[in-house]
Amino acid sequence: MQTHFLSALGLQELLRTIANVKERINPDLDIEDILIVMTDMRTIYSREITDLLRSEYGGELRIFSSIIPKSIRAAESSAEGRSIYLHDPAGKVSAAYAALTREVLAS
Repeated sequence: MQTHFLSALGLQELLRTIANVKERINPDLDIEDILIVMTDMRTIYSREITDLLRSEYGGELRIFSSIIPKSIRAAESSAEGRSIYLHDPAGKVSAAYAALTREVLAS
């Protein structure tokens, strides 16, 4: 999720919806992890939303320590339909996804 107020509200709503679906239709349905994406951790606002997510949901959901930064190179990659690893192999987004991959594989 992005580090924006409306994204945080959307997460609350999604968790409520999942709880309803779990209760009525699919008891195996769960969200296990949260990945923070398209964010600029240089801003106080992004850091505050990240801290809020960790304090509100960190006890029940894993919030990856890897954070995918906002980058025009990632937007270009999507528009071109190319992997970020091909589009910008030495860039910060490629490095962040590589870190995320290591984090997932380590768990």
